[in-house]
Amino acid sequence: QVQLEESGGGLVQAGGSLRLSCAASGRTSSNYDYMGWFRQAPGKEREFVARIAWSGGSTSYADSVKGRFTISRDNAMNRVYLQMNSLKPEDTAVYYCAVRPRWSVRFDYWGQGTQVTVSS
Repeated sequence: QVQLEESGGGLVQAGGSLRLSCAASGRTSSNYDYMGWFRQAPGKEREFVARIAWSGGSTSYADSVKGRFTISRDNAMNRVYLQMNSLKPEDTAVYYCAVRPRWSVRFDYWGQGTQVTVSS
């Protein structure tokens, strides 16, 4: 099992920045293939935001956040971060951290989520 805990959400004005953090514990990180961030806005389905390869650090982003959000990781601390700049009201959502283990094709482990609210 992998336990994930997000932090760093909050209320920010449009154009502002927030940095989300996710701490992973449980199975050793050598079992991680990717760590990622997803979000779910009210009345909408959960959507992919960004992911990072645990080994090598290659990244991928949703088109809606490219150039504004940056995902990074700290392998020694088993943490992944999401730096969010130039925030827009449409970025308002619950943000979830997730892990895709090496033996899976899906993100199987999820955190509880952290609320991000961007006011106009």
